[in-house]
Amino acid sequence: MDRFLTADDLAKTLRRDVRDGLTADPKTLPPKWFYDERGSVLFEEITALEEYYPTRREREILTARAAEIAALTGARTLLELGAGSGEKTRLLLDALGGTLRSYVPVDVSGDFLSGAAAAIAADHPGITVRPVVADYEQHLHLLPTGDRRLVAFLGGTIGNMAPAERAGFLGGLRATMGEGDALLLGADLVKDPARLVRAYDDAAGVTAEFNRNVLHVVNRELAADFDPGAFEHVAAWNAAEEWIEMRLRSTRDQTVRIGGLDLAVEFAAGEETRTEISAKFRRERLEREMAAAGLALAEMWTDAAGDFSLCLARPA
Repeated sequence: MDRFLTADDLAKTLRRDVRDGLTADPKTLPPKWFYDERGSVLFEEITALEEYYPTRREREILTARAAEIAALTGARTLLELGAGSGEKTRLLLDALGGTLRSYVPVDVSGDFLSGAAAAIAADHPGITVRPVVADYEQHLHLLPTGDRRLVAFLGGTIGNMAPAERAGFLGGLRATMGEGDALLLGADLVKDPARLVRAYDDAAGVTAEFNRNVLHVVNRELAADFDPGAFEHVAAWNAAEEWIEMRLRSTRDQTVRIGGLDLAVEFAAGEETRTEISAKFRRERLEREMAAAGLALAEMWTDAAGDFSLCLARPA
């Protein structure tokens, strides 16, 4: 396993993100900090909810198109950013069996990544599995290159980046890509705002617990005294930006002390802290943003309902 990110690196990043985000106006916390062990379990529950369609729709596309993707790319290396459990990736691994030599899963959690990579290696003895502990927003230039790569970035995670961040990420990725490389990008599509809000505010309250989990993480890691029950989950559609915003709304005037930062943060009753954006896309926007990064959209597939997309792009 290659490690470009240590526990100390993560701790420093958390301290910076919390200090910068909670002293800003309006306040923010990055969504990457949802995903401790509890948060990861909650997210797996979310993906099984009736309201939350993206995971099912992306799997539907992969099931229908994996063989076509394999034929179009002939990839020898599959490099997956934000690999997680690699469940959907197995569809690609099976389809690419004729050409694939190596699988490079990239994630920030080394322990979780190690277990997932070992399971995939056991099921695919003919390929080399080389996990990398890294933050794809910082370490793209350090990841393995060459050998006709297919870079997979699935799950609609691209939508969690603001436009400037997306531009930097796509441009940075393009700078690492050779002539035979391709990008497979999962992107959620614009649809009825009511459906979108339901997907991020389920009736069972699982997403609300997931959202508040960031406060549990800050409490544990930075000796803070957040009362998660004093913050309401909010999911709202931003029509101008075409994205969902998740926020935490303070139910009362309160002061939160963060011992690890020697910081006291005031929250007014009704004040909201943004914890995530999830941008939704139209084809024209995807083409435009890829072109600006030097990528050409070669194929775009959707599920039968037209809810979600998988895009195959190549260096322009």
